[in-house]
Amino acid sequence: MKIILSLFVIVISLMSFSASSLEKGKWKFVKSDEYCYIGSQAIKSDLSPDKKRGDYYILVYKNIGNPEVVVQIEAGYNYNTDADIIVKIDKGDYTFYTTKEIPGTAWTNEDSKVIFAMKKGLELVVKGESSRGTITNDEYTLKGFTAEYNKLIEEC
Repeated sequence: MKIILSLFVIVISLMSFSASSLEKGKWKFVKSDEYCYIGSQAIKSDLSPDKKRGDYYILVYKNIGNPEVVVQIEAGYNYNTDADIIVKIDKGDYTFYTTKEIPGTAWTNEDSKVIFAMKKGLELVVKGESSRGTITNDEYTLKGFTAEYNKLIEEC
């Protein structure tokens, strides 16, 4: 419960975040007075363009002065809260989850393992299921991730 509460506080503080500041296929570092993050939009999705969907992207963030780094995925729709979200990084699979309180956002309990894989990997695919049962596969490049991640750690 403590993790969910702290994630909720971080999510609320990131509400002012604009996905339009992120680019497809490029990792971007941003620093504010309270937190820093790096993020990227997907380079492609298998969801039909005629389906309605909000912004979808990945953030890796931390509060200034706090060593904990969190990986967060925004779906652009509400996830099925009873289904796992699977993140495939090259040949490894990682399980993410969502909550009923914030169903459009996913986290993992293995942030350090996921970040390690992201630093070594080339491609990341998020497989999620919407609350209506639609399966999506969103593909991200990991090119440039390590340089921006190092900036996140050094400057925050």
